[in-house]
Amino acid sequence: MSENTRRPFNVIPDDPEQSVYRFIIVSAKRARQLQSGQRALLPGTTKKPTVMGMEEVRRGLIQYWDPALQKSEQDEGGEQL
Repeated sequence: MSENTRRPFNVIPDDPEQSVYRFIIVSAKRARQLQSGQRALLPGTTKKPTVMGMEEVRRGLIQYWDPALQKSEQDEGGEQL
């Protein structure tokens, strides 16, 4: 008997700095962009935009910013005019 030792293609990062929810939202937005006709950043064998979006975000190819983090950093630094 052979054991199935394949790792899943897409692994959700478990970094405490990164939120799983954020990963899913950014991946979904990227998949929507791919469905709208934007080109993938990775040469891939799969044509599924959800899989491509997840892989691009996991590899760090998609830049995004979190307005909640930016607001909390401004609050810690004091009022800025």
